[in-house]
Amino acid sequence: MNYGEKYSKLGNALEPSLIGQILKYASDPDAISFGGGVPDASTFPAKELADISRELILNESGYVLQYSSTEGDLGLRKEILNLLYRFYGIKGLTEENVLITIGSQQALDLIAKVFLDERSYYIIDDPAYLGALSAFNTRFSEFVAVPLLGDGINTDLLEEKLKILEKNGEIRKVKFIYVISNFHNPAGITFSPDRREKILEIAERYNFFIVEDDPYGALRFEGKKVDPIFKLGGQKRVVLLNTFSKVLCPGLRIGVVIGDKDLIKKLALAKEAAVLCSPALNQRLAAEYLKRYDLLEHLKPVINLYKRKKDIMLEALKKEFSNVEGVKWTKPEGGLFIWMTLPNGFDTMEMAEIAKKKKVFYVPGQAFRPSGERSNSLRLSFCLPPEEKIVKGVKRLKEVVEIYFNQKSNVLI
Repeated sequence: MNYGEKYSKLGNALEPSLIGQILKYASDPDAISFGGGVPDASTFPAKELADISRELILNESGYVLQYSSTEGDLGLRKEILNLLYRFYGIKGLTEENVLITIGSQQALDLIAKVFLDERSYYIIDDPAYLGALSAFNTRFSEFVAVPLLGDGINTDLLEEKLKILEKNGEIRKVKFIYVISNFHNPAGITFSPDRREKILEIAERYNFFIVEDDPYGALRFEGKKVDPIFKLGGQKRVVLLNTFSKVLCPGLRIGVVIGDKDLIKKLALAKEAAVLCSPALNQRLAAEYLKRYDLLEHLKPVINLYKRKKDIMLEALKKEFSNVEGVKWTKPEGGLFIWMTLPNGFDTMEMAEIAKKKKVFYVPGQAFRPSGERSNSLRLSFCLPPEEKIVKGVKRLKEVVEIYFNQKSNVLI
């Protein structure tokens, strides 16, 4: 049987994940990976989760080993609302405003299925989170890509592009804008209050909604907390996504959608068709952890660890690259990523072949371009490697850059 003859349009379009390839090569014990945003396993509350898990399986097996509701465990949804109030001061929501998903990637997939088709537009930043690009591209919709500045997307250019769509009679096809407002993946920047207000104002004027993804908001190292767009615009205009993957552990695969009740019902129908429900044990385990322990207190040493690793990487970059003209990098106030840009003429996808031989791994900027164009930028993640390997890895990266420069006569450095 030649299954390839039977593939759908989507089946033919599916390609291997660049992140998956990087993780495969990075499994070499001599490798140093700045690739995936993989949390440091020392931050996982393993003993606490083990104790709770044993207790739940022995005492609540009829629930935790059974199917659960599509919307998600009621106790977990209540705890999430409590966290939203404690951390951001968001109130006025009920459990009906919350949907539990299998990781935040499923949340992106559900939004794509419910809202996008070949007659749709979505707005996305450039560079953009590749998980969102993967989910949205399965719907074969059009996109409006807007460059990132140091404090958020270029809202002036966004308005220019929307005016063109309006002039062409296509503005009604615009469904939503997707943003990571805190410690952007991959760029590491945080949207300023002014940018957030402007995005909200534009969304209201042109009548589309905002998908605000906030997986890293609780991992702030420095600076002042900024209100999410969801708090400013409310559930009628903004859908808030979150996850426990970066603040508790990714293995539980718990994502969260917070939004209008009718929207949550529609997304739940799409989830039911895909997976029926999320694992009951994982949800109750997270809920019980949140009841018994203070997640925000748990995060204090986690934040200190990631801040230290971030500072070590920034210092190593300064030492190795400060004398190289045309090289720059972001200085995040939180999150897990640094966005590094090399001089014009560099192609970091092509350069990755040299990096593979040197056993240092990063994600080429091309993976984050909505149009798939070549890029002279790359994403560095500082969360997983031990501190001493961060310094060694940056040295290897400098060697990679030098080798690439010597091989390419068109590179200006």
